[in-house]
Amino acid sequence: MSVQSALKAFLCGSLSGTCSTLLFQPLDLIKTRLQTLQGTVQPGSARVGMVSVFLTVVRTEKLVGLWKGMSPSFARTIPGLGLYFSTYYSLKQHFFQGRGLGPLEAVALGAGARSVAGVLMLPVTVIKTRFESGRYNYSSVVGALRSMCQTEGPRALFSGLVPTLLRDAPFSGIYVMFYTQTKACLPTELGSSSYGPPAHFLCGIGAGVLASLITQPADVVKTNVQVGSGLSTAAAVRQVYSVNGVRGFFRGAVPRCLRRTMMAAMAWTVYETMMTRVGLKS
Repeated sequence: MSVQSALKAFLCGSLSGTCSTLLFQPLDLIKTRLQTLQGTVQPGSARVGMVSVFLTVVRTEKLVGLWKGMSPSFARTIPGLGLYFSTYYSLKQHFFQGRGLGPLEAVALGAGARSVAGVLMLPVTVIKTRFESGRYNYSSVVGALRSMCQTEGPRALFSGLVPTLLRDAPFSGIYVMFYTQTKACLPTELGSSSYGPPAHFLCGIGAGVLASLITQPADVVKTNVQVGSGLSTAAAVRQVYSVNGVRGFFRGAVPRCLRRTMMAAMAWTVYETMMTRVGLKS
């Protein structure tokens, strides 16, 4: 496997990240706002849902407020998906010589690629989460980076590492397993026809829904750790449970499920289409 092939995979992945981030950023912002309401909602107050958060953001921050945090989202997703897909491609070529994957192989490959990208991009993920929460008045990604290092120290940039890996590695492993197995069930002539990309997109949606629901509790904990300064993973778990019980671990599940499912399905569809265009087997 050549460095040039890995670079092509990186560029294809980065392009897929650009498209998906532009379209689905509002869902990520609404998800983050829902998950960070835990400590601000008064007992006995009306339940806050996805629609009410959407209306509040539009009313107070205008429509453009739904795309708040685009800079850190781009800074995270574009290189992050590039790293993910180039790592995925490199590992697949090295260990499996590009052949079809079994279920456990797909889980291991997906989880491994996501772990590498997740650790490397964690500082940007923390900044992105804080931008979207609405609790911090950062003016830019660089300004946020400087502020966090000065007030909380460099360790703050890696807050939520454990729940992030517990969320991302299983999500990617489960997603790749379901996606590759359902795609393998498609007729060969369908995959090579013009209906191939839409069919693969539908396979991605099914895989994304299952993976999102399974990893939702880890996402809630991760968000609370990264937004709450100095909050440990164990403390975040206790806080979520004490405020909303088990249901609190599934707060924001609808917007996250919609966003992660659609983003992953689009990212994989664009990535595979682009890889075919540049003459590589994804």
